[in-house]
Amino acid sequence: MTTKGERTRRRIVESAAAVFNTRGYFGSSMSDLVRETGLEKGGIYNHFGSKLELALEAFEFSTGITRRRFVSALEGREGALERLFAVVDVLGGLAEDPPVAGGCPILNTAVESDNAHPILKERAREAMDGWLRLVGSLIKEGIRTGELRPDAAPRETASVVVATLEGAVMLSRLHNDPAHMRRAVDHLKRHLESLARPRTVEERGA
Repeated sequence: MTTKGERTRRRIVESAAAVFNTRGYFGSSMSDLVRETGLEKGGIYNHFGSKLELALEAFEFSTGITRRRFVSALEGREGALERLFAVVDVLGGLAEDPPVAGGCPILNTAVESDNAHPILKERAREAMDGWLRLVGSLIKEGIRTGELRPDAAPRETASVVVATLEGAVMLSRLHNDPAHMRRAVDHLKRHLESLARPRTVEERGA
């Protein structure tokens, strides 16, 4: 059971997430937040001590949606390539189906906060590191089980996967054309397939 205060706080966070992700932290005024939440400024500050506190919780809310998408996509998936493809598909969906309005919250926050707001930049870095660790861990597991080649390079490959997809998000939104993302997803899947360890004669005959 949640209290009325908890429900109100969550509603504020959900509404604010779209505002911050669309307008940016610096571009979002209290008037914007008041309009979207339907609460007066004092009502918002009853739940959050500052605009920054609200922005950080809104960012956590936004990135949490993507984390849950990863969990759902990986359920029942077996094998390194199948699981890697699932992660690529989740990230590939950010262009047309972002967790909140405005696109990828990590990309947006990272670009806006660079050299301007170190706390937000650190949160964006932490979230992005989570994506890199996820991809890297799946590649490591694939190497361990023998599905992927020993030289699959988990850290480097994770960097290529995430950077390619985030770049594709930017291009897709800039040109209002999801074809950029579709091309990136197809290319990455071919690349990941190329990392598969060739089966031995015994394995092929099994």
